[in-house]
Amino acid sequence: MLPHFTDTLPRARFAGLDGLRAVAVTLVIVYHLFPTGWLKGGFIGVDVFFVISGFLITSLLLREREDTSRISLGAFWRRRARRLLPALALLLAVCSSVAWAIGGDVLVDLRRQLLGAVTFSYNWLAVVDGADYFSSGGGELFRNLWSLAVEEQFYLLWPLLLPVLLLLPRTWMRAGAAAVVALASAAWMGVTVAQGAQDPLAIGGDVTRAYFGTDTHAFGLLLGVALALVWQRTSRLSPGWMRHPLARGGSLVVGVAATVGIILIAALPETSGIATFPGALLGASALTALAIVAGCWPGSWFGRAIDVRPLRWVGDRSYGLYLWHWPVLVLVVAATQGTGADHAFPVWIGALTLLITVVVAEVSYRLVETPIRRHGLRAAARALWRGIRAVRPVPLTAGVVTVVLLAGTTAAIVAAPSVSTSEAVVEAGIDALEDQEPAQPESDAAGTTVSGDQITAVGDSVMLASASGLLARFPGIEVDAAVSRSMYAAPGILRTLAAAGALRPYVVVGLGTNGSISTRTLDEIVQIIGPDRQLIVVTASAPRDWIAGVNADLATFARTHRSVQVADWAAAIAPRTDLLAGDQVHPGDAGGEIYASAVADAIMRAERARARLAAFTEQRLFEQELRRQQLFQPPGAPALS
Repeated sequence: MLPHFTDTLPRARFAGLDGLRAVAVTLVIVYHLFPTGWLKGGFIGVDVFFVISGFLITSLLLREREDTSRISLGAFWRRRARRLLPALALLLAVCSSVAWAIGGDVLVDLRRQLLGAVTFSYNWLAVVDGADYFSSGGGELFRNLWSLAVEEQFYLLWPLLLPVLLLLPRTWMRAGAAAVVALASAAWMGVTVAQGAQDPLAIGGDVTRAYFGTDTHAFGLLLGVALALVWQRTSRLSPGWMRHPLARGGSLVVGVAATVGIILIAALPETSGIATFPGALLGASALTALAIVAGCWPGSWFGRAIDVRPLRWVGDRSYGLYLWHWPVLVLVVAATQGTGADHAFPVWIGALTLLITVVVAEVSYRLVETPIRRHGLRAAARALWRGIRAVRPVPLTAGVVTVVLLAGTTAAIVAAPSVSTSEAVVEAGIDALEDQEPAQPESDAAGTTVSGDQITAVGDSVMLASASGLLARFPGIEVDAAVSRSMYAAPGILRTLAAAGALRPYVVVGLGTNGSISTRTLDEIVQIIGPDRQLIVVTASAPRDWIAGVNADLATFARTHRSVQVADWAAAIAPRTDLLAGDQVHPGDAGGEIYASAVADAIMRAERARARLAAFTEQRLFEQELRRQQLFQPPGAPALS
């Protein structure tokens, strides 16, 4: 994610920054590859990168202006392109070609992703497209490139704005202005998140918009800018007290405490409110600024300690490690278990992804990034062409691989579907509901008749994807289903239907896919539908950690409530997961028939139970009537037999 600035003007190396880069990329990688681990907030590593990037870029530009009295925009942008573009091009070509070989949902929306990657606008295209970084619905191949887009936009604009900022006469004014804008950006993130909590339809009112937006997520970069402005002035004066052993020891304490603080913040669970966005992100950014000061302090003990060789090795390759880890994970998960990386996967997949990431990042660093950074793109291309013409094995192989990758990338672009298989089956369900026509009711094998006009069904996207199967099995059924709906939405929906007189004798509720459930909610549902209606609850089937608990709770609730039956969708689909979409959650047409059959079986059991209860009640009434007549029959009357 963060360029390594060995390709810039000659200067002393900033101590400690390689180690901080290593910490940052480790947090992000562990967060993605081992999601069940303890770094639940490891995404804050991106903000550590942002602060380092703002500090280094601004320090570079200030040094160039101090040395040459000007800033060469062309040279600056050329160095950035030389550093970033070769590794990015290799990543896009390799991963797109492998995705084409795998096929399926891993190719979804690839054209938009590639456009965002090559134009460094990935974050804004994702916002416009409605992508969700934090929900389980995510899983794009190049989703991690959003942060590279933010940094590239900074690299493009900041050299143009810095001279304007330098018009302010005092350093404290310049740094203060950068800090004020940073705080404004953080505040804007908080406002955006708060708007989303109050009104999901508000423009920009969601966490992903706040997280992806350059305007709402620029505070880390700007804190780095403010720090660089102050540090340039301080380091130029270099007062003697800064090298005093007490000061150096203090910098060690501050650096260690700041780094530990960053890791502790990364261990905090993510929330969807301002405590995380911007709270945790801003806290990590501030601690990173302290760690940079501690590392760059003259004679810093902390800088030397955190720049130990293993961390420095990781820091040197942090850009490549960040680039590769997420796309490799998506491809490995798709190839091994046929799902997206947003669904649960075993630890060994994370470990395998880590191994592949380290290997390809090292190859990219040695064979692509370093040669081009040192000699330039044109010189590297000329050397490659000379080797191909001379039929040298290595250049010739590189040329063949380049052609193959270009062909694979082209094929991937052509083959990329616009929607995933899960989205396709959900859309088919919506179409089926819109096109439904009334039909005659059917009888089950037991002779009981339950027609669709006796059933109200409330569900999530799984029920929506099964709509065609439900309509075929129960013509006239009323289906109210929506994407991302949970059980906690059911009482409000059912209460509205009941008030409108739209609740039918059988109420089917399929809302266990998107989160845990509670007995209180189920009790509320039973109370709303009343004693004269039968409740059918549908079990859930999805590669998510709460599903087993949901199904156990539904089974327990049904055992203790006579008016509740379980439609065991999970058991019915378990031997036929091949009928599910690529996310292993949503059924197609054939899977929808199985869903409808599970509901039909539950309704049949409910109808039989109701018939048995009616027969039992009638028998009891008959017996009571017999006893009453025997008790009050006139004297001498013949006994009833």
